Amino acid sequence: MEMVVLILKIYFVFVVFVMIVYTIRHYVFVSNRMFGEQRICYQDIIDSESPSVSVLIPMHNEEKTASQILDLLVEADYPKEKLEIIVVNDNSTDTTATIIDEYASKYPNIKSVHRKSEDRGKPIALNKGLEVAKGEIVVIFDADYLPPKGIIRDIAVSFNDPEVGAVMGRVIPVNSETNLLTRYLDLERTGGYQVDQQARYNLRLIPQYGGTVGGFRRELIRSLGNFDPYILTEDTELTFRLFVKGWKVIYANRVECYEESPEVWRVRARQLRRWSRGHTRVMFRYLMPLIISKHLSFREKLDGSLLLFVYTVPFILLTGIIDCVTLFFLGKMEILSTMIVLLFLGLHNTFGNFSTFFQIGIGSVLDGATYRIRILPFLIFNFFFNIWYISCGFIDAVIDVLTSRKPRWQKTKRFRKGVYSQ
Repeated sequence: MEMVVLILKIYFVFVVFVMIVYTIRHYVFVSNRMFGEQRICYQDIIDSESPSVSVLIPMHNEEKTASQILDLLVEADYPKEKLEIIVVNDNSTDTTATIIDEYASKYPNIKSVHRKSEDRGKPIALNKGLEVAKGEIVVIFDADYLPPKGIIRDIAVSFNDPEVGAVMGRVIPVNSETNLLTRYLDLERTGGYQVDQQARYNLRLIPQYGGTVGGFRRELIRSLGNFDPYILTEDTELTFRLFVKGWKVIYANRVECYEESPEVWRVRARQLRRWSRGHTRVMFRYLMPLIISKHLSFREKLDGSLLLFVYTVPFILLTGIIDCVTLFFLGKMEILSTMIVLLFLGLHNTFGNFSTFFQIGIGSVLDGATYRIRILPFLIFNFFFNIWYISCGFIDAVIDVLTSRKPRWQKTKRFRKGVYSQ
């Protein structure tokens, strides 16, 4: 019994250490964002020689969103002769196929690609689109996104830097006023992009390609073997594949695009679980290649490792709470003081879009939207929700690795009832 108690106490110390490390990390990012030198992206560069661009839009049952994103892309401020829009219909059972075929017949630079297979999912759909894409640069949008007119040009110009393998813009929810959940997600996006992503870009660490509102070099991705169809977070995998090979990812904070956030908690739960499952799978695959890569500095390796483990931390904290309760019932720990320590550190490191409470606050100040800070205290409920479903996704990934199980893609439900204005 004494050995069991010792192990439980050692684990508690380990949990506190992990939470302190991430707290320090977040404070470094906030300090840099508030007081450090800010790196700007390349969107202000004017280049008369625009590269050819292929826009890929994977769609599965997107009849609510398909027309609006295609209408916006048709009006894009980019040379039409250098722009092709490829819509991949991934086994849709609604009217998505009909909608995109109508656009393809009306506009010469829109191509419709149809997949009919038992396997489906975003990575598979992207691979299908890459087979027909001809552009030097591939720009990805999810079907629910609302791209501004100049966003393709702003993304493409960054590839004038020969070291850049991928570019990521900023995501902003368009339906944030719908309910409490969408307001939470708006806050998470603010902290995750305005502070976390920009600080990592400032510090020349590892900003993350986010899978949409971004682009990459087509031939580079083709040479790396396209996307793994069984990685649910193809964007995270691409980020680390590029950095390990010596390429860079650029974060463009002013290249903004608008998304539709989940409006129902069960849909958000599935989304979180999928992200956690895919991200953890990437961690198992890329942690060692990251550490031994000759192309990365020590700081990049440290930040990359902490980024890879970010969806593991909620599971560590959850088991840490169980550890405390077990020690309490064994009569070996004062429950009140220890739980206060864990909750303080845990709430300081809330888990959603990698953003903490104080990052969200600073992000809101930088956005000039301080009124949003009033709901910060209520994020404690979101914290417990996130920690549970992220932990479930972590367990899913561990089982996937141990049993060689192949995960199936779960689409995020759309809620659009009309046309959003930008």
